[in-house]
Parts: sequence; C-alpha cells; structure tokens
Amino acid sequence: MAADVDKTLPEDGSKISPQRGHQSPGSGSWISKGLWTLLLVGAVPLLAFGIKYYQDAQFIKRHEESVRTLGAEGLFLFSSLDTDHDLYLSPEEFKPIAEKLTGITPPVDYEEEVAHDPNGETLTLEAKMQPLLLDSMTKSKDGFLGVSHSSLGGLRSWKSPVVPSSTFSASQFRVFLPPKNKVEVGDTWWVIPSELNIFTGYLPNNRYHPPSPKGKEVLIHSLLSMFHPRPFIKSRFAPQGAVACIRASNDFYYDIVFRIHAEFQLNDVPDFPFWFTPGQFTGNIVLSKDASHVRHFHLYVPNDRSLNVDMEWLYGASESSNMEVDIGYLPQMELQSTGPSTPSIIMDEEGNVIDSRDGGGGEPIQFVFEDIHWTSELSRQEAARRLDVTFYPFKKVSYLPFSEAFKRAEAENKLVHSILLWGALDDQSCSGRTLRETVLESSPVLALLNQSFISSWSLVRELENMQANEHNHELSEKARLHLENYNFPVEMMVALPNGTIVHHINANFFLDQTAMKPEEEGATFSFSGGFEDPSTSTYIGFLKEGLEKAKEYLAQ
Repeated sequence: MAADVDKTLPEDGSKISPQRGHQSPGSGSWISKGLWTLLLVGAVPLLAFGIKYYQDAQFIKRHEESVRTLGAEGLFLFSSLDTDHDLYLSPEEFKPIAEKLTGITPPVDYEEEVAHDPNGETLTLEAKMQPLLLDSMTKSKDGFLGVSHSSLGGLRSWKSPVVPSSTFSASQFRVFLPPKNKVEVGDTWWVIPSELNIFTGYLPNNRYHPPSPKGKEVLIHSLLSMFHPRPFIKSRFAPQGAVACIRASNDFYYDIVFRIHAEFQLNDVPDFPFWFTPGQFTGNIVLSKDASHVRHFHLYVPNDRSLNVDMEWLYGASESSNMEVDIGYLPQMELQSTGPSTPSIIMDEEGNVIDSRDGGGGEPIQFVFEDIHWTSELSRQEAARRLDVTFYPFKKVSYLPFSEAFKRAEAENKLVHSILLWGALDDQSCSGRTLRETVLESSPVLALLNQSFISSWSLVRELENMQANEHNHELSEKARLHLENYNFPVEMMVALPNGTIVHHINANFFLDQTAMKPEEEGATFSFSGGFEDPSTSTYIGFLKEGLEKAKEYLAQ
C-alpha cells in the first residue's frame, strides 16, 4: 500500500514529489529555464529564416509596384541608375540624369597630389610575371587558324614585366586609406568609382594609348605600368574601377584588401588593337593610418581557376570592325614589397645624416619591426566577399563551387541553380557580362534564388576535368550531365541534387526571348506573377518552371 503523502506546500514554496518527497528549492525553475533555453535556441534560426523570407517577398512586391508605376522601359532606365539596387535613387545615383538634362558636368573632385616628403619612407616593389599560356586559348586547338600573326604580336612578345623593380614613396599609398565615414572593419568604398552607366555605354575599343591618369588613378597606373607600358585604369566594360575593404585595424594600422578592374592594350600602330583583360587584380596593403609607413603590399591576378584572362582583338581600324574573342590562363602576374618601407635618410646621435642603405661602414642598416596585433579583424575570405558584393550585387546570392553546391542542395532539399560558362561569370567577357547585367542583379531574381535554390557557376574547362576524373564517379556523372546540356556561350540550368537536369535555357535564346514583341511573348514560356520587365520575367519564369518540373522530387 502506498504511503500517504502530505500534499500541502511547504512554507518555503518548494514542490513535493510522491516518489522523492521534497525537492531542493529552485530545481523546478532550473528545468523550466532549460526548456526555455532549448525553445529559444530552436526559435532563433526559424526567426532568421522568417525575416529573410519576408525581406525577399518585400523585394518582389516592390518590384511589381515599380513596374506598375514606371512601366518596363522606365524601370530599365531606373535600374541602370540604381547602382545599389535598393529601388531608391541617391543624389549620387541621380547625377548622370542631372548632367544629361542640364548639360553641365560638375568638375571632378580629384584629390590634390600629395607633396612627397623627401625625407619620408620609401617602399620597393618587385614585379613577377609568367606569360599567358597560348595553348590555354580556344584558338590554339586549331593552330590559331585564321588569326593573323600581327594580331597576336603584342601577346606573343610580352614575356616579362617591363619594370622588374621600382621604388615608391610610402605616402603615395595613402590612396588606399578609407574616407572619414568608413572607419569600421568590414567597411567598403570605391577607391576609383565606376563611370559607366546607361548614358556612357561602353568605352570605345579602337584605342591604343590610355588617357592621362588623375588623382588616385596615378598610383594605380604607376603600379600596373610595371607590367606593361599601356594599362587602362578605366576598363571599357563593367565592372570598372577599384574597391577596398578594411580587413583589420588597431590604433595605428589598417590591413586593407582591394580589388581593381583594369586592362592592357598590347598592340600599337600599325597593328589593330588587342585588349588583355585579367579577371581582376586583388591584394592587400598594411599601412599606418597616416600613410607614413607601409608594412606590406601585395597585388596579383588570381590564378586559382583554369581560365583568368579575357582577350579581344579587332580586325579593322574602325569601331565597327569585326572583333575576335578568346580566353586563356595567366600563371602569374604580381607585385610584392621586398620589405617594410624605410626612411632613406636618418641621423646618428650627433645629428649627422646617414644614408640608411649604408651604415657608415659599408653595411646597410638593419631595421627591426614589431609584430602588429589587430584589435578587430575579418577573415580574408569575408573581406573578399564584401568586395565581390560591392562590384556585383548578384553575389548577394552565394555561388558555391560545383561539388559543394550539390552537397548543400541535398542537405537542404533544394534544387541547384547552375550556370555553365565558357568564360567566368564575374570577369569582363561578353558572356558573363551580359548575364549579370540583364538578369542576375535583379532584386526579384535574387529573392527567388535565395528562397528556393542553391546557386553555382562553373567553367566548361573545369567540368571537362571533373568528367575525366575516374576517382570520383558521382561528381564525374554530374559534370557529364551538365556538359551534355551545354551550348555556347552560357547555359543556365536547374538540376536535382543527384545531378539530373530538369530544365535549362541557353543565354542566346534567353536574350532572344527578352527581345520579342509583347504579342510574341509566351511562345515558349508561360509566365505568371505580374512581372513585365522582359529579362526579369523571363528568368523568373524559367526558375519557376524548373521548380514545377522538379515537384515530384521536392515532395519526397
């Protein structure tokens, strides 16, 4: 028979258990707190997802309202000026319209040249370069058939940097210092702003010599001139300019990561122009906040992908002349500081001037520098991502490597939005440029991709290598399925996590669809959702049809 239990509450307010009698005060509250903690931990990611989903839905709603207010052509004009894609025009974004309507262009606010202190510190940079691998070019497969020898003359003869070593004043590198309103780690800003917009269009191809650099362009021009005598700091096509980001800081120093888009003209008269456009120049500089001392400088062209340079050359002297396009691999192009900047002149204890390169006894003076300890910093990868997003708003959606995208899609039960290109999506090649500017930077497309897809882009050359990999059959099969559905120059695909392609469209066909007259639209796609902008609606329709065709998988 069970013992009687006194079920009255004790005076201290603790609860009574028939099995255990009195519990220690607070044990019930401990359990409650634990349950609440678990609930909160589980609720945080759900809340974050809900907020993100709501924001994406708002993007789509605002786009629909913009189409109704402005119409498709009006929205196209508005979007070309809305560089940060927030559907609002700042005075700086409205500036091209003001200049066009008034005919008055305000004087460019170039910074005055800094007077270099003759007693200030100097920095020595060394240039290294390995020439482009000619056999990496597509034209090499048929022995450059139909390509004149003079067209490639400048490329074939460019074997090494024109200036292997050069010394700069440390104060010249103040161009990389952030503006006064950008002082936090992670802040980004334009070192050299892009000047391309709907009114300027693209800059002309038929040029041999770059314009004289001004302001902050001077240092960038000097740096790139170590490789070749004709660098163009303002590239012909977007992306154009230079962006920087504070990666780390303390009371005295910054570590600033930067990215530059520029190009070289390799030919000169009488040969026709040949443009050599690396995918990007990137690097970092560690310098004091007053730019009196540079601890480290490194600039280079990334070589971690199988193709990293776009090339275009003309077959005539006029702007309308035929142009040939190719892409290739550059193993090395970089500038590296030989050491920290040092004073060229110092004084001994008696006030006598001593050349820092000669300590008086024929031996150079050895400088000892303390290690820098950062009080705040980001990873190099995160800083690079922020530069990416500043240049390319479409990268607000993460584009994962091919194999990683399929793993993520399987884990999250999503489809893969895969783009297969002959040239890189974020370079200045025609294929990547067209796709970025027409579709992927559209807010509604970004919202739908974030909601329902895992995105990836790959080069044809990379997938060909994956297909040939006998040690990873699963990845090889996914690459094979992509290549089977690929057509030059760009193929956009929707795939299941197992690699099956459920829907795809070629970039050329896509552009034809967006150029169709209204009464012709819908011949191939059935669109819904109220989007009237041709490029946006076509891509939204493509993605939604991919989701529809994959419903059988998603329902599992």
